[in-house]
Amino acid sequence: MTTGTTPNGRLPHHRAEGPATAAALLLGPSLGTSTTLWDKVAPELSLTHRVVRWDLPGHGGSPADLIRPGATVGELAGLVLSLADSLGIGRFAYAGVSLGGAVGLHLAAHHPERVESLAVICSSAHFGGSAPWEERAARVRREGLGALADTANSRWFTPGYTVPALVADHRGADPGAYAACCDALAAFDIRDRLSSITAPTLLVAGREDPATPPAHLREIADAVPGAALTEIPGASHLAPAERPEAVLTALRAHFTERHSTGRHSTGGAKRGMEVRRQVLGDAHVDRAQARQTGFTARFQDFISRYAWGEIWTDDTLSRRERSLITMTALVAHGHDEELALHIRAARRNGLTPEEIGAALLQTAVYCGVPAANSAFAVAQRVLAEDAASHTTPGAVPDNSPDTAGQ
Repeated sequence: MTTGTTPNGRLPHHRAEGPATAAALLLGPSLGTSTTLWDKVAPELSLTHRVVRWDLPGHGGSPADLIRPGATVGELAGLVLSLADSLGIGRFAYAGVSLGGAVGLHLAAHHPERVESLAVICSSAHFGGSAPWEERAARVRREGLGALADTANSRWFTPGYTVPALVADHRGADPGAYAACCDALAAFDIRDRLSSITAPTLLVAGREDPATPPAHLREIADAVPGAALTEIPGASHLAPAERPEAVLTALRAHFTERHSTGRHSTGGAKRGMEVRRQVLGDAHVDRAQARQTGFTARFQDFISRYAWGEIWTDDTLSRRERSLITMTALVAHGHDEELALHIRAARRNGLTPEEIGAALLQTAVYCGVPAANSAFAVAQRVLAEDAASHTTPGAVPDNSPDTAGQ
């Protein structure tokens, strides 16, 4: 890891981690914070990327005189481009929180040749009009940051949570530079340029965020072509600090996803989620997603990316064949709850009740009669529900449990 500014100090302070030859990923901060905001996320991302975190002017290690009153987000974006140039970085992926996210939107809209992909976290295309930020800037210039830092926890985190180092960053920021950043937020409104963004874009919302609630991220997602939105339960405004596992899962999937061009799978978490819904049904997947927590998020990403995004998308075998193999494996290991789920999936994949019965009869020979006996009982129940519902095959009410691995 390297840290520092350029020799003349005219660029933001930064921290660089990961292989120098890897694809570059720049991480932008929220107002009042520093590179510390990314402490629980950047080291993991640096396994696959050259990660560069940067500080806002007057925050962390950045000089305060990089910014003046009346500053704009465009000027901050210019500092980021100059930093990238100084490090020999041409195109880069970018993720930013709040003001850092606004910088990312500006870069993607005005400098598309530089931004390879974009993640905007707990941010907005406009920050509630100019008046609140003008008032905050005036207050900070008049009184300093002490009183505002005292309320940081309520603005940044869910009740009872804090990161003392980030609160200390807030208290230690230069008041003049902080106020100038408020000026930039007051003037920022990029709604009319969102439709021009071409970089693959991910929006990440903290479900408990009072500053930039999910509706702000949804507005961006609706306007940027092809953008995806994910909401993180239990996260407020500084999601990378409060729910790092969930943020890491979302960013890793977005920035490391690759699509092969051969006859095999298209791969990746996004494609995996599409296939997962096609095979298991929207109702089941929606419930599983709603129950996801920070603790289970990385495992959910693992399943979507590998089981569904690599294996189930490989067209060497048809989905009918994969259903037959999956049912056999579940019978062999006695996983009756998952078997019910995949019998429904088999119906969606075109298998008839007779074919399912024949597959289970085969398991009696190779997995044992007791295992097949239990499997037939599960199948009989599922197929009876199918018949009773008078719905299309596989569209039966899904009463199976939302197991973490499915």
